[in-house]
Amino acid sequence: MSGVEDTSAAEIAAVLDRVGGRLKRLRTGRRLTLADVAKATGISKSTMSRLETGQRRPTLGLLLALSHAYQVPLDDLVAAPGEGDPRIRLKPNRVKGRTVIPLTGGPDGAQAWKIVVPAGKVEPEPRAHEGHEWIYVLSGHLHLVVGDQIWALDPGDVAEFSTKVPHWFGSTGNEPAEILSIFSRPGERMNVRTGVEAGRSATRR
Repeated sequence: MSGVEDTSAAEIAAVLDRVGGRLKRLRTGRRLTLADVAKATGISKSTMSRLETGQRRPTLGLLLALSHAYQVPLDDLVAAPGEGDPRIRLKPNRVKGRTVIPLTGGPDGAQAWKIVVPAGKVEPEPRAHEGHEWIYVLSGHLHLVVGDQIWALDPGDVAEFSTKVPHWFGSTGNEPAEILSIFSRPGERMNVRTGVEAGRSATRR
């Protein structure tokens, strides 16, 4: 009996050891800082950092708070999604005034979202982090800042850029904009045709 218990304990430990990487990918994929998550959950930045780096194992209370903040099922934080049902549970979330709808089911691999950017003039707040992003404008008009360059994107325009370069996007202020966004981590870069690439002038698709 002790052998079975030891195996179960080892499996649980292995699952918990993988949670940190999932938490970091969820946070960076949503373009949130540790401070943003701390404010939303009440979990301190130092605790979040230790969770993401594996220096601390998560408790059920911490996982429940993060599941609610990231709008993902608890089992997606601790294990791979169940097999057999290909449907994605779409749960819109509000992130910094934007409506964000996840289009991919798990925290691993490339992450896809539909994002509704509200109208209104907003001061750009460029941020940088590891990864690569691809954006397709469905409707409305978007301002895209990558480094020290600014582009105006219209419906049908596509942009692809390294997120290691400080970047930001927002509505032009006249109407809401809807976009598709795909974010991938280093080593998972997608091969897609783009209308805009960081460091080059914009071209219409």
